[in-house]
Amino acid sequence: MASDQHPVDRLDVSPRVLRRAQYEALAFFIRPPYVEVRNYSYPDPENHRYSIGIADGIPINCTCPADVEYARACKHRVGLAIRSKVLDMAIEATVAADGGTVDDVERDAIPADCECHPDDRLPCWPCVEAGRKSPQHNNRTTDEA
Repeated sequence: MASDQHPVDRLDVSPRVLRRAQYEALAFFIRPPYVEVRNYSYPDPENHRYSIGIADGIPINCTCPADVEYARACKHRVGLAIRSKVLDMAIEATVAADGGTVDDVERDAIPADCECHPDDRLPCWPCVEAGRKSPQHNNRTTDEA
């Protein structure tokens, strides 16, 4: 990590959000250049799925409504920060084949309204419009469809 401080100590967090980040059933999926989070505390976790961007060793943004609306870190960012092993794995996953790292610009370019999901055959329109992914983006072969 880029700092000796724990990632949570580098975030602006309310006590209420810190508690919720600890007890809610958050599941993290590393999807470079971001981390997907789903909240299984709700009966419909597919409607509580967001993308978290990472820079300088900390979760810097989330596509959830709370992170967009409020200045302090949301429970998803805090949840990732307190799970330092998951955060470390997400940071390592962004290391490029040549030993470099993915540019911060690329990580920060995740549109707030991104709806991409690894199971989708095509990227969401906000990612195409932002130039982050091409409409031909396809991780599966036609035999898998």
